[in-house]
Amino acid sequence: QSQLVESGGGLVQAGGSLRLSCAASGLIFSLLKMGWFRQAPGKEREFVAAISWSGASTNYADSVRGRFTISRDNAKKTVYLQMNSLKPEDTAVYYCAAGRADSGLSSTAYHTWGQGTQVTVSS
Repeated sequence: QSQLVESGGGLVQAGGSLRLSCAASGLIFSLLKMGWFRQAPGKEREFVAAISWSGASTNYADSVRGRFTISRDNAKKTVYLQMNSLKPEDTAVYYCAAGRADSGLSSTAYHTWGQGTQVTVSS
C-alpha cells in the first residue's frame, strides 16, 4: 500500500526554523517527483516546493523562495523541507505528495498524499 507520512511540524516563533520530513513506503520513490503543499485555514491548498526524481531540479513558490529548501534521500525514501526565517503567514498544514516524474506544480498532478503536519508560527 502506498503511503506518505510527514513529521517535524510544530510551534515556532517568527524567525525560527523547522525541518519537515516525509517518509514513503509502497512506492518506487526514486522514480517520483515529490512536492510539498500547504493549506491555511479558510484558504485553498497551495504549492510550496517540488523536487525532481534525481534531486537535480527544484521549484519553489515565490513566497518561500530563499527561505525554504527541499531535498530528498532516495536511499531513505524520504523528502525534506527545511524552513528558515519562518513568518506567521507560513502557518498551515503542510502536506507532502508524490507524482509522476513529469508532474507539474499543480496539486492535481500528484497521486499520493500524506496526512499532513501542522506548522504554527507565532508572532
